[in-house]
Amino acid sequence: MKPLLTALALLCAATAQAADEPPPPGSAAALLAAAPATHWRALAPDNTLVMTLPQGQVVIELAPQFAPAHVANIRTLARGHYWDGLAILRAQDNFVVQWGDPGEDIPGEPRKPLGEAKGKLPAEFERPAAGLAFTALPDGDPWAAQVGFVDGMPVARAGDVAWLAHCYGMVGAGRDNAPDSSTGAQLYAVIGQAPRALDRNITVVGRVVQGMEWLATLRRGPPPMGFYADPTLRTAITAVQLASELPPPLRPRLELLRTDSPTFAALNQLRRERKDGWTVRAPGRVELCGVAVPVRDAQPAPSDRSSP
Repeated sequence: MKPLLTALALLCAATAQAADEPPPPGSAAALLAAAPATHWRALAPDNTLVMTLPQGQVVIELAPQFAPAHVANIRTLARGHYWDGLAILRAQDNFVVQWGDPGEDIPGEPRKPLGEAKGKLPAEFERPAAGLAFTALPDGDPWAAQVGFVDGMPVARAGDVAWLAHCYGMVGAGRDNAPDSSTGAQLYAVIGQAPRALDRNITVVGRVVQGMEWLATLRRGPPPMGFYADPTLRTAITAVQLASELPPPLRPRLELLRTDSPTFAALNQLRRERKDGWTVRAPGRVELCGVAVPVRDAQPAPSDRSSP
């Protein structure tokens, strides 16, 4: 237990570091602190979903480059307040949390109309690799010939096709047996070890960039699939809105580290090397789904900053 206690102590010490104390040279914190503004990007309001739960907000970035039809339908559903008053229906341990209309999955439940959203969409499991600004990871992957990132999204590719990978926090569109049976009305987020066997079998529409704690800590539903048999155990959804539909002061003000930036590359190299007082053997590589993309509160524009 001593190594674990030592690691926890180091973590607590790092967490307790005074806000005005500079991070250790060569650390991840130092890299991020030194990253210029051009290495960060803001969330696009029309590609950002804000799901409000009683516990807090979950911010989801959509991926129109990979699932344009589904993202368009999700925008229509959000503008029509489709998810408002619905619920999280399922929390399956080490797998997914799913939300939407109970009538979609539970016999006897009434179904909520989709409004102006489409009831039929094409399957969008993959797309042509051409035209993507792909930043490759050189570490290999058991599921694809090559993996990397496109605008912060974990991506796999083989030959002339590419697809979004089922990493922790990724959001997909639930479907029935037919490949084209998803509409984006039933969504799920991965809360367990990356279920990469789902890749290219389900349309992935984006990823959670903030608020995963509100999903990953939900009470698990019963076997075999985690659907709450007791409706009182479901978590109510207050609202799901596009950030572009919110007043500017209420929009999430977040920035993500650009995955095509030198800072991101240097951060991954630190992860490979792991030079610290606790690590015995550095891993020497990173896994696609083990790479967290840093997120921070948006920095004020120079004109908004107070003079010293």
